[in-house]
Order: sequence, then C-alpha cells, then structure tokens
Amino acid sequence: MEGQPSQVRKNISKFLRSFLGIIRILQIVFGAGLWITVAANKYEGSIHFVLFVAVLFWLLTLALFFITLLDKQDLVPLLGGERWLRTNLTHDVVATVLYLSAIGIMIYKTRTNSYCNLEQYQHYCLYKVYLTAAVFACLCCLTYLLSVIYGGYRRSRGEQTVI
Repeated sequence: MEGQPSQVRKNISKFLRSFLGIIRILQIVFGAGLWITVAANKYEGSIHFVLFVAVLFWLLTLALFFITLLDKQDLVPLLGGERWLRTNLTHDVVATVLYLSAIGIMIYKTRTNSYCNLEQYQHYCLYKVYLTAAVFACLCCLTYLLSVIYGGYRRSRGEQTVI
C-alpha cells in the first residue's frame, strides 16, 4: 500500500514530462488566452463561433489532460481503455479542423478592422484584440496539429497508449 502513492507520482511526473503532456498544457494555455481575449471584449457575429470552439476545446482538453494525468482513462465508458489513443487522436483532428476555421474568421475580422490601426484614429477599435486572438488561434491550431502528428505516429506503430 505504501508504494501506491509513489507509483501515482511517477505516472504523473512521466505524463507531465512527456511530449503529449507538454502539448496539452500549451493547448490549455493558448486556448484560455484565445477565449479570454475574445470574451473580455465586445464581439459579434462570427466571433461567437470562435468563442464556441475555444471554450469547447479548452474544456475537452482540460478533461483529457486530467484523465490522462490521473491515469483514469479505463474509467471512461466507450472512449477509454484501449480506445484512449484513438479518442485523443479524434479530438485533436476535430480541434485542428475547427481551429482552422476560427483562424480564417479571426484573420477576416482583423483585416476588416485594419482601418483603425492608425494613431490618429480616436474611436474604440478591435483591431489589436482580433490580431491577438488570431495569434492565439494559430498557436492553438499548431499545438493540436502537433498532437495529431504525434498520435498518428503512435497509432501507426500499433501503440494504444497516449504516452
């Protein structure tokens, strides 16, 4: 019984130092940066979709992170156990595709607000907010793409675990 907490600590440490553990932390940080940037400012129209993607995948990634961190994937019905790598890979593919759409929206919104990027412009302007959100969306998409490549590589080798 004394070895149990030590083994849990080793599993946690192993995951936090793994490629996927680091990528998941970056996804959580960049995703939070995106949705906080958007939600803290006035937004309308298609930005709602960007906010939906950011918050949805932030929450899902947080769940995947903690389930994997605590090594409890066997407790997840239908998606856990030997399907956990496939579940993570599917999550990352969908996130990458939807973040690509979010990037397109943010770039469009940034370009349409570029007129107010002048020092002489005195009215409230969302250009810098949209530009910052576009950068966060790109960083999110890149980290999800990296995890797709990593998961696809592990899957092609016949592995069933995420680390």
